Formats: sequence, C-alpha cells, structure tokens
Amino acid sequence: MSQSLPNHVPSSEKACVAIWFRSDLRTSDNQALWLACEAARAQGLPLRGFYIATPAQWQQHSVGPMQLDFIERSINQLQRALASLGIAFDLLNCDDFSLVNVTVEEYCQRQGVKQIFAGREVEINEQRRDLALAQLTGTIGVGLQFTDEHCLLPPGSVRTQGGEMYRVFTPFFRRWRELLGSEAIMPLPVPAPLAPALPEPAELSFKVSKQGSKQDSKQDSHHWPVGEGAARQRLDSFIANQLADYGQERDFPALDGTSCLSPYLAFGILSPRQCVAALLNRFPEAMAEDNSPGRSWLAELAWREFYRHLLHAWPQLCMGRNFNALGDDIVWRNDPQEFAAWCEGRTGYPLVDAAMRQLNQTGWMHNRLRMVTASFLTKHLLVDWRWGEQYFRRALIDGDLAANNGGWQWSAGTGCDAQPYFRIFNPMSQSEKFDPDASFIRRYLPELAHWPLKQIHHPGTAASSRFTEPSLFATAAYPPPIVEHSAARQRALTALSVLKKSA
Repeated sequence: MSQSLPNHVPSSEKACVAIWFRSDLRTSDNQALWLACEAARAQGLPLRGFYIATPAQWQQHSVGPMQLDFIERSINQLQRALASLGIAFDLLNCDDFSLVNVTVEEYCQRQGVKQIFAGREVEINEQRRDLALAQLTGTIGVGLQFTDEHCLLPPGSVRTQGGEMYRVFTPFFRRWRELLGSEAIMPLPVPAPLAPALPEPAELSFKVSKQGSKQDSKQDSHHWPVGEGAARQRLDSFIANQLADYGQERDFPALDGTSCLSPYLAFGILSPRQCVAALLNRFPEAMAEDNSPGRSWLAELAWREFYRHLLHAWPQLCMGRNFNALGDDIVWRNDPQEFAAWCEGRTGYPLVDAAMRQLNQTGWMHNRLRMVTASFLTKHLLVDWRWGEQYFRRALIDGDLAANNGGWQWSAGTGCDAQPYFRIFNPMSQSEKFDPDASFIRRYLPELAHWPLKQIHHPGTAASSRFTEPSLFATAAYPPPIVEHSAARQRALTALSVLKKSA
C-alpha cells in the first residue's frame, strides 16, 4: 500500500474536517461537501478532500481502462475546483477495500481529521466497506456522516403500501413521482470559499497496476470532456435543443437524439437532481402529465433510480445472481468463438456489429442498440448474460453496476420487470425500423458502404443467395450471419422456456 500525500507536520499541531469523494466528483449539488463546509466553518477548521484509488478492486469490479482515464481526468478537474474554494485535495492509494481502513486511519492521524463526510454508495462491497469504516471511526473517535448522493430519493424509500420494494417499474415510477412532487427540487449551489484560493495543484495520476501482477493500463478518454462545466454545458444543450423531440428521436442511433449524460451521472460529475431540475424548468408539467414532451426522459432518469433501489433491496444482484431464480435452470451454450465474434462486431448482422464497433471505438453505445445487442447475445447465441454484462462493464465509459445489471437481466428475461423470455428482438427489423437509410451502420461498417440497402437490412437474404450473387460478399471483408434468425429464435424459445412459470 502506498499513499500520495503532501509533507505533513505532526497531527497534534493540526486538525481538519475531511470529505471522501467517491462517485460524486462535483462541487455543486453535493450534500456531503455542503455539510462538510458547514462543519468546517462551525469548528473554525480547514477542510480537506480525498479520493482513494483501489486498482485491485477496480479489476475485481471490471472497471475498464477508458473509465480509469476518465475518472483520473475528472479528479484532476475536481481538485482544481476545490483549490478555488480553498480546499486541499489528496489522492490516496491502496490495493482494495480490505486496506481502506488502514489507509483512512493513517490519513486521519497525519492530518488530524476530526470528522469525515461521504456520499453513500449502494453496491454490496461498498456497503460492507462503509460498515467497517463506521466501526473504525467509532473506535478512533472520528465523526462519520453519510449522505445520499446518487438518487433523488434514498434507496429503499420508494415502497408499496405494504412496505415492499416495487418489482415492476411502472408503479415504482408512479410512486416515485408522487413523492418527488411533494418537495421542491432545488440543487445545492457550489459552497462559498472556505479560504483564499490555493495555488494550481500538481497533476495527479493513478497507479493502475497492482504490485506483482499485470493489469490493464488507462485508455484515452478525451472523446469525453470532463468537469462540471462540460457536464452542465451538455445538459443545458440537451434541454434546449433535443429534449422536446427526445420521445420521437431517442431510438434512432444515427440521430443526435439522446443526452449522452450517462458518464457524468455514473461518476457524479452531474447529479440526478440537477437533471430533473433542468427538465422541470423547461417542462414543469412533466412530473404530472403523461403527454409532456419531457416525460420520456424523466422516465429514463427514473429507470436509473429503479435499478439502484433494486440493488439496495436485493444485494445478491451485485453478486451476479439471477433476480428470477428460474433463470438458474437455463442451459446456456456459451460458445467462446461466437462470443468473441459478438465482442468484435463480426456476427454478420450489420446493426449488431455496428453497435459493437461503436462501443469498442468510443466507449459508449446508443441505448436502443444496447437492448438489440444484449438480446442478440443472450437469445440468438444463448450466451450467459453475465458474459455480456462484464464485457459492457469494461468497455463502457458510463459503466455502472446497477444500470448494467438491470439492463442485461431485462434483456435476458431473468430480471425484475424483465421483458418476456419469448420477446426476441429481430436484428433485421430493428435495423429497418431504427436505421432505415443505414447511415449509422455505414458509419461503423465502412466495408458495407456500397452494399444495397436491402442486403444491409437483410444479411440472411444476402448469405443465402451468395452463390448466385457472389459479388455482394466477395468484395467485402464482412462475414455471413453467424446464425439464421428463425432457427436461433426457435432454439432460444426452447432453452428459455424454463422461465415460463413467471412470464
């Protein structure tokens, strides 16, 4: 274990309040920061922020190299913002969560920390880490206070009249809106400076390799600008220019119809409260009226909350378990070569392959295509959803356990409020409907640029006729379909019929 700390004087000569930044890398609408500033002012103490890098834990959690670069860049932006408020920032390092208590205790001793503030995290390993931290701070006499940063309503607070967690999204969404409608949605501003601005801080860098082993290095994420200013600019642009048409355009990957705010929400550079406040400022009726232009995006934000509430209620979801126990009886094919073809975008179905290449090249995938590719892997190829979930988690710039798990189990039919097992997306009809002129497909599959539109949407037809029309495939380094749709669909219906009892 090593720590990146500045030179220190003995702890007896200093004291401070501290805030531990996790997935809340912002200064505005940050409850933990706001309370920490109040505590520091009340006690006449300086405030220090810190972040703990845990490379071995990142590997266990399948945090990808592009995410690591994005987090590192975001932390450097955060420390500059904190410096302008007179708040020093430290980057601490330890391999995994088992060493967090030692790291925090040493930090508290060296800095004279009297009280720690932090945003609560819902994942099971993080919950266990924080329980151990609470025991430590109680022992060493350091105050500890958690706030709820990642949801508008704390996980576990949206329940049925019988006091149970909702298992279906629509009633959850209705109750969530009712509870939110009873309170003002007003994001907190950036706190006033605690002291004169500090000098420009030195650039921080993660140590991503665990001692004694080889791990992935960081991968350039500069396609995504970092910092609260960039996130807010993107939010404001979306609200002003795209939100009104979001319900009509969000499913078409060739259009700039989605917010692309998910990376900023995943790491707390932007808060869900800021998003909902901006939405309601533009469409104040969206919380109550189903036909509001802002309703579709409000529902997408609520889906994010729903999945986080599920993790709180059913921690086994963090452990790769099927929500529906009947899913344990599915016999997956798990062909490694077919899985590799899916990962690399060479299934022979252009929409699926273009989507996977978008993911591999940019670290992001359009939401409609996430459903199409997940359905294809789990149903056409009968590959365990956990394989796809882990691949997405490592490749996505916005990789988030709750949303990723929820989306994959929804697609496989094993999750809470899942699509029925017998609903199998047809990649050809999805292609025709949502990329009708194949402009998205041609962007990521340039080898198909001169293919006739009909063959792009119906590669099965091209494959079956390639002996009479060999030029379609002879001039392009593109494979024929890996499976025939109708046969794959029937095979999936048989294999997934074990879910029938709950359908």
